[in-house]
Amino acid sequence: MTRVALVSGGTRGIGAAISVGLKAAGYKVAANYAGNDERARAFQGETGIAVFKWDVSSYEACVEGIAKVEAEVGPVDVLVNNAGITRDAMFHKMTPQQWNEVISTNLTGLFNMTHPVWSGMRDRGFGRIISISSINGQKGQMGQANYSAAKAGDIGFTKALAQEGAAKNITVNAICPGYIATEMVMAVPEKVMNERILPQIPVGRLGQPEEIARCVVFLASDEAGFITGSTITANGGQYFV
Repeated sequence: MTRVALVSGGTRGIGAAISVGLKAAGYKVAANYAGNDERARAFQGETGIAVFKWDVSSYEACVEGIAKVEAEVGPVDVLVNNAGITRDAMFHKMTPQQWNEVISTNLTGLFNMTHPVWSGMRDRGFGRIISISSINGQKGQMGQANYSAAKAGDIGFTKALAQEGAAKNITVNAICPGYIATEMVMAVPEKVMNERILPQIPVGRLGQPEEIARCVVFLASDEAGFITGSTITANGGQYFV
């Protein structure tokens, strides 16, 4: 039986690599996205992966969107919570809107996406929940009080839910990427990259989205069934936990 994987934020950056990696590993993949219709259409055309549009910060949208995925692709066996946004600002300048938008997508979004698939996973006696947190949820980052708080919350969510899922053969794990060569990171000026970012990374380079995808593929597998409540730190040695 081919298992179904749903990846939120699954058409760009790390999420796109995860979607492609899971498909290559034999999963039927559905990729959620929030806003970029042009990129989503191109991604679907390039990969053959079905795309579905909704905002993970809305519980009702997640319920409706996941129901559509399960009707068209099949019951979700593997959920990858990857969707995330930034609204960076120093705390004394941060607005309630900047705080709430990041918390709603990056933390509440995990509840909104996971809750609708949880009962089905329990009933079927199998599930994989994999959430993409961040190095900044582990160490904090100036100008990202909202993002760091949300990503730290993702880790707490993972540890708590893993205890509930274990008896039903549902594993719940997190991955904390460091600096990954996505469009957003590659837009950083070369001088800043060479003088301020790369010197912090002992391996001397950025990570590749495919390296995070390989972590996801492993955690989704039957072979990873004894790993739950864990955090994989993939940051090139920049921060040790």
